[in-house]
Amino acid sequence: MTGAKLLADAIVVFHAAYVAFVVLGMATILVGLLFKKSWARNPWLRILHLAAIGLVVLETAVGIPCPLTVWESQLRQSAGQDAYAGDFIGYWAHRLIFVQAPPWAFTAAYVVFGTIVLLTFVLAPPRWRSKH
Repeated sequence: MTGAKLLADAIVVFHAAYVAFVVLGMATILVGLLFKKSWARNPWLRILHLAAIGLVVLETAVGIPCPLTVWESQLRQSAGQDAYAGDFIGYWAHRLIFVQAPPWAFTAAYVVFGTIVLLTFVLAPPRWRSKH
């Protein structure tokens, strides 16, 4: 296994974790808010979550391709592989996060999801702990 292929696989794993944090994080935050869990209003979690989807929305809005996808593709090519080919981890991580759809559908999905995250942030704002 070459260093470029190994790094490309690591990028895929990180990319999948990023997507999971954004998507599953939103579901977890909503469940936490529903059950009035204090961690669901943790400002560090909420700000990081909002920033994560905000970055995706911004990249899409200005037409910048995802740097993780670009880097991985370049590394795969330098390792002599087709883009998105790879071993078990690379293959399944790609199958989970890459869906075939027209570009406008992704833009719409990112904007809608980002809007939901922002609305949740505004309607159920994070709370800093008070020093009692």
